[in-house]
Amino acid sequence: MLLVAPLFLLLLLSFCLPIAALLARAVYDPTMHDALPRTAAALDASPQGGVPDDAVFAALGEDLLAAKQNDSLYSVAKALNNMLPAARSHVLRTARGLSPDRRLTRADLTAEDPFWDKSETWFAINNGVRAFTTSYLLAAMDLRWIPEGGIGPLPSDQAIYRTIFARTFAIAAGVTLITLALGFPLAWLLANLSGPTAARLILLVLLPFWTSILVRTAAWTVLLQRFGILNELLLGLHITGDRIDLLYTRAGLMIAMVHIQLPFTLLPIYSIMRTISPTQMRAAYSLGARPFAAFLRVYLPQVMPGVMAGCLLTFILCLGYFITPALVGGPADQLIGNFISSYVNSDLNWQMAAALSFILLALSLGLFAVFARMFGIDRMKVI
Repeated sequence: MLLVAPLFLLLLLSFCLPIAALLARAVYDPTMHDALPRTAAALDASPQGGVPDDAVFAALGEDLLAAKQNDSLYSVAKALNNMLPAARSHVLRTARGLSPDRRLTRADLTAEDPFWDKSETWFAINNGVRAFTTSYLLAAMDLRWIPEGGIGPLPSDQAIYRTIFARTFAIAAGVTLITLALGFPLAWLLANLSGPTAARLILLVLLPFWTSILVRTAAWTVLLQRFGILNELLLGLHITGDRIDLLYTRAGLMIAMVHIQLPFTLLPIYSIMRTISPTQMRAAYSLGARPFAAFLRVYLPQVMPGVMAGCLLTFILCLGYFITPALVGGPADQLIGNFISSYVNSDLNWQMAAALSFILLALSLGLFAVFARMFGIDRMKVI
């Protein structure tokens, strides 16, 4: 235990804690809770639902003035906008019109801006002033809390994440099947060759690991262009009669992903195949088995642990792709990783990024559990 303690501590600090800190943001957002304490207290004391009374409006005015003074107003407006689209401009416009010597009332504010006279607005505020919330997780599944009570679907113009998750899993499954179809014969060839030829082929398989994914993806943007090398090759071989669009398409994206992921599927299969003695197949032939029957009943069951490991590794890695779809895929080919990256780097909506990450992690672990249940995790072998 003392020998593995440094590595365990390194994994805990550099891997587990950052992931846990990110995922916690999916259910914890103290921005509005900290910035609107008077509003939260007034809402708790207000007996009615929907649009509250003057006491809540007065508390909101005091909180917005305080937020404007301590430079947290934009954070409050952004947090509310994440829960209620288009709310940011209303919050900022209202805060600009406030003054310390004037008490805010419901009649005055709703007359100036009808946004504050809607039950949906106060339903979002009531949810936002609670530090712990499930709104982001529900939004990641195209669901929401509705004012009438319970959970309902998001409006059709906002419900996009189920489609994106389905697209991500479909592309990952397609890439996995293609790499298996290409990698299995090549792994068999490598396992049955010997000498310098086998060493050279193994070197070619390992060669892509010497360059980064970004470099390989950028290379595919050159190859897949309408006047690129691949189009010239297809025209030269008379496979196509005209240039075809491969860049920014689903086909081009899958070609690039297959090229990147092929070694991850091939190597676990090869590592199992090289341990299988050729005499087993000859023994099966001598006992009367036909080649295909011998392959199915003798060879394939022994290779399946490597197949399972390679396919699962490729599939899970494909779920997290975001560089390759951003450079090679079109607008309709962006995966869930692209949206998580956009929320983190551009929109600075960490809560939504954490919610999408949580759903993706849960789906991946669920898939892994089903896979282990069906095939047996103890049978998988990577090396």
